[in-house]
Amino acid sequence: MSELDCITKADRPLTVDLLKEGLLGLGLSRGQTVIVHSSLKSLGWVCGGAEAVIVALMEVVGPEGTLVMPAHSSSNSDPTKWQCPPVPRDWWDIIKETMPAFNPQTTPTRGMGAIAEIFRSFPGVLRSYHPAVSFSAWGKNSSLITKDHALDFPLGDKSPLARIYDLDGHILLLGVDHDKNTSLHLAENRQKNIKVVTEASAILQKGVRLWQEYKEIDMNPDQFMQIGSDYEQIAQVRSGMIGQASCKLLPQKKLVDFATQWLNKVASHSV
Repeated sequence: MSELDCITKADRPLTVDLLKEGLLGLGLSRGQTVIVHSSLKSLGWVCGGAEAVIVALMEVVGPEGTLVMPAHSSSNSDPTKWQCPPVPRDWWDIIKETMPAFNPQTTPTRGMGAIAEIFRSFPGVLRSYHPAVSFSAWGKNSSLITKDHALDFPLGDKSPLARIYDLDGHILLLGVDHDKNTSLHLAENRQKNIKVVTEASAILQKGVRLWQEYKEIDMNPDQFMQIGSDYEQIAQVRSGMIGQASCKLLPQKKLVDFATQWLNKVASHSV
């Protein structure tokens, strides 16, 4: 949706105060730990854009709460596996040799949306060290969530997702649905039967750039919409409109536990 479309469809601009009102109505509250997935365009015309959304989120949860957003940089990955778009075979070695090493301060996100991209550089925001699937966090538990992010199986039990789980955190979907719900990768890592694959990225190790291989599970996010839909049939999910966006707030632990059981059941039926 273009900016003109956002203006045409909106009754009034979304301000920080109106965003806060919508977030509070959805059930977000002071002191919560929440991972946010968002689409700025889906909200409509926001006065102040992504910055205003971040300010509203920070003011609602307060410094005693914690905001988390994915800060994934998927361009720092094995070019032999790229599909969106693929690159010529004779580029592969050049990319592996010259891709800038991941830098938490400067490496941009890819495909995370404007809100997550701007959030990562906000004052007081910390970013975990993973070259492809890092997370940004602000607030009381930001250090706990972002430290010690494992290189291998980076969306598993040694990831920021697992720390949010330990803290009984919530998931906030702002204008997006479960196909963007990164916490479901934690459930994938916890299912009984996983296929391990090798990934690679450019990292800094003791100041030296390395093209580093690491282990990952073979993920299947195509299942996420069905998992989310099935979960919403048996659980209470707070939902509502903020501006023009359909939004949801739900407990991460309950969804991850449900999704883990769901994946194990599907796997057992396919044997």
